[in-house]
Amino acid sequence: MLLRGVLLVVQALQLAGALDLPAGSCAFEEGTCAFDSVFAFLPWILNEEGHYVYVDASFAKQGEKAVLLSSDLQAEEWSCLRLVYQITAAPGPPSHPSQLNLYVRFEDESFDRLLWSAKKPSDSWLIASLDLPNSSKKFKILIEGILGQGNTTSIALFEIKMTTGYCIECDFEENHLCGFVNRWNPNVNWFVGGGTIRNSHSILPQDHTFKNELGHYMYVDSVYVKHFQEVAQLISPMTTAPMSGCLSFYYQLQQGNDHVFSLYTRDVAGLYEEIWKVDNPGNADWNLAEVEFSAPYPMEVIFEVAFNGPKGGYVALDDISFSPVSCQNQTELPFSAVEASCNFEEDLCNFYQDKEGPGWTRVKVKPNVYRAGDHTTGYYLLANTKFTSQPGYIGRLYGPSLPGNLQYCLRFYYAIYGFLKMSDTLAVYIFEENHVVQEKIWSLLESPRGVWMQAEITFKKPMPTKVVFMSLCKSFWDCGLVALDDITIQLGSCWSPERLPPPPGECTFDQDECAFTQEKRNRSSWHRRRGETPTSYTGPKGDHTTGVGYYMYIEASHMVYGQKARLRSKPLRGIPGKHCLTFFYHMYGAGSGLLSVYLKKEEDSEESLLWRRRGEQSVSWLRALIEYSCTQQHQIIFEAIRGASIRSDIAIDDVKFQAGPCTEVEDTTQQSSGYSEDLNAIEY
Repeated sequence: MLLRGVLLVVQALQLAGALDLPAGSCAFEEGTCAFDSVFAFLPWILNEEGHYVYVDASFAKQGEKAVLLSSDLQAEEWSCLRLVYQITAAPGPPSHPSQLNLYVRFEDESFDRLLWSAKKPSDSWLIASLDLPNSSKKFKILIEGILGQGNTTSIALFEIKMTTGYCIECDFEENHLCGFVNRWNPNVNWFVGGGTIRNSHSILPQDHTFKNELGHYMYVDSVYVKHFQEVAQLISPMTTAPMSGCLSFYYQLQQGNDHVFSLYTRDVAGLYEEIWKVDNPGNADWNLAEVEFSAPYPMEVIFEVAFNGPKGGYVALDDISFSPVSCQNQTELPFSAVEASCNFEEDLCNFYQDKEGPGWTRVKVKPNVYRAGDHTTGYYLLANTKFTSQPGYIGRLYGPSLPGNLQYCLRFYYAIYGFLKMSDTLAVYIFEENHVVQEKIWSLLESPRGVWMQAEITFKKPMPTKVVFMSLCKSFWDCGLVALDDITIQLGSCWSPERLPPPPGECTFDQDECAFTQEKRNRSSWHRRRGETPTSYTGPKGDHTTGVGYYMYIEASHMVYGQKARLRSKPLRGIPGKHCLTFFYHMYGAGSGLLSVYLKKEEDSEESLLWRRRGEQSVSWLRALIEYSCTQQHQIIFEAIRGASIRSDIAIDDVKFQAGPCTEVEDTTQQSSGYSEDLNAIEY
C-alpha cells in the first residue's frame, strides 16, 4: 500500500497550474479529469485526499488489470507526455512483478501502440518522459496497470501532463526539472539555482529564461571538490522516438581553468559519445551553444563537468531546446536513410556500377514450384548471369556517399544459386571517396542455396565512405548466380538493445507467437520452427524474415488428410474504413492442401472467408495482401488444412496489420497444382 507519509515528501512534484492543465493531463486532485476507467477492467481508485489514483492488492488479484483511457487528443506539434508514477512490491524478489504500460490508440488503427512499460518497484515517485511525434490523426492515451504477486503490491499515478515540445527540452522552472536527474556524487552535484535558493559559496548568475533572480537554472560548483577529476553529470530523459536536428542550450562559466564542460550521448547499452566540449570560456554572461544531435534510437543527453580542483568555479546551464532542422553553422548534409537504401523496384536508386559495364542486372522472376523470385515482390539484382559470366569476372555495386564519424547498420538480403565454392561469392567493402582505400567488412562463408538470407553489418569510419557489394567469378565452371535485394542503411548498431520496439500489429515469430493463440495445441497444431521442415520436398528451407529466423507451419506427417490447424489473432478493435493485412506464405509440396484466412466478428458465430489458396504454389515465399473492413471487434484466423500426402507442409511468416487500404495489389497468377479434391466440402 502507499503510505501517506510518502505523499508528503513528493508533493513538491505537483506541477504548476494544476487547475488549468492542458488536454491529456491530470493532477488527480478531485477526480480523473478527462480520463475514465474502462468498464471491462478494474477501476483506478482516487485516494480519499486526492493527489493520486491507485490499484492495489486490497481489492485486486494478481494478474488483474486496471485501464485508464483519455478522451480524444491531437498532437499537431511534437509533444512530451510526462507520467509521475510509483510501483510498490512485497518484500523479497517478486516472481511476478506488477507492470505499468502506456499505449497510444490512434483512431484509424485496430491495435494499440505500446509506447512505454515499467516493472521496477521503487520507494518513491518516478517520472517517465515520453515523446509523442506530431501527427494529424486523433488518438487516445491508454494506461494499463497489471497487479503483480504479493499482498502489499500497488500501482499509483500521481500526475499526467502533456505539453508541446520535446522531452529533452527544459528551462528548469518547474519542480519536476523535466525529468532530468543528477548522477549522485558525494562531493560535486548539479543543483537548482536561482529564485530564493542560496546554497553556494560562489556568486551565482541570474536566470537566463527571465533575466532576473526569480527564474531557475542548473549549476555545479567546485567548492566541495576533494579529488582530482571529480565529475558531475546531469542526465536527460531517454528519447522514445527517432529525432534529428539542432540541440541548443545556454551556459555560463566562472574561471574555467580547472574544469572541463562536455556534452555526451549515451544509449541503453551504455555507449558514450562526446558531441560537444567548451573550446574557450566565452564571456562572463550566458553563452549559446548549438550542437548537431541525432537519436535514431533511444538515447540520453549527459551534461558533464569534470573538476581538477576546488578552484574551478561554477558551471551554470539553462534553456535547453531542440529544433528538427540543422544548426545554422552546419555545412554537411544530414544523413538520409531513404537515400542510402534501395529495394530495386523502380531502378538502382542511388547505387551505381563500374563504368566498364554492368555486372549486376536488375531482374524480375515470377516464382513457381521450380524457381524462387524476389525477396518481397517484384525486382532484385542478379550478378553473374549467363550474359556476364566469364573467367575473372568481378561485379561491383557502389552505394551513395555516407558522412564520416557516424555508426551505421547495413542490412541486405542475398541468395546464392550454384557455385561449388563460396569463397568471394559475395563480399562487402568500404571505399573512401577517392576509391583508393578499401576494407572488407563482410564476406560469405557458407549459405544454403536458393534461400533468401539476411546479413547485418555495423561499421563506423572517420571519413566519408561508400559501401560496395562485390561478386567475383574466378572460373567459369565454378560460377553460379548471386541475388541481392532490399538494402537498408540506418544510423546506430544492428545489435544494440536500444532499438525501438517493433511496430504493433507486426509479427515475425522470431521471439514468440506474438498475440496469436491456438484453439488447441498438439502434434497437429501450428508449430513455430526455424530452418527446414523434417519432410523432404515440402515446406520452406528457412524463414522469410532473415532466412535463419522462425516461422509458423503445419507438419503434414503429424496430421491426417483434411485435418485443420487454426491460428487466431488477438481481438482487434473495429474501426471505420479499410484495413490491410499482409503476410508471406509457403505452399510447396505435391500434396499441398488449403490455406485460408477468415474474419470472425465478436458476437457472430459465423466466419467470413477473406482469402484462400489451394494446392502447390511455389518453392519460395509468396506475399498475400488482404483488404477488408470491419467496424466491430474481430479476430483474424489462419486455417491450414492438410492435403492428400505428407508433402503438404504449409507455412506463414511476417504477418502485418496496417490501417487504411492496401497500396499494392497481390499477384494472383501463381501456379496451381490443379489439385481439386474436396477438403471438408469448402468451396471458394
